[in-house]
Amino acid sequence: MQPSKLNSYLINKPCTSLSFPFGEDVSVFKVKNKMFALLGHHNELDMINLKCDADESLALQDIFPAIKPAYHMDKKHWISVYFDGSVPQGEIERLIDNSYMLVVSKMTKKEQASILIHLQ
Repeated sequence: MQPSKLNSYLINKPCTSLSFPFGEDVSVFKVKNKMFALLGHHNELDMINLKCDADESLALQDIFPAIKPAYHMDKKHWISVYFDGSVPQGEIERLIDNSYMLVVSKMTKKEQASILIHLQ
């Protein structure tokens, strides 16, 4: 997935903000101040860290060699997807959507309602 398309896909999620708390080469995407994606570079490859269900994370790691336990994050609930071309764009978008919704699902009902109204 092209970096410009990826940035656009992430920032266009409702109530999403972009910040650079770890330097200008690491993009952090948050929904209502809760991180759901981190774009960076590791092991010579661009990568994205995403929140992920623990069971799904293990299954994804079996299917895609480019999906690993998250670099520098909770390895049970976060994954790193390395952009080596082996993970289809549609799968990356699905994982981004899931990460976003996992973060939203942990918010208060009021916060969820203010976000979900934009998704309809």
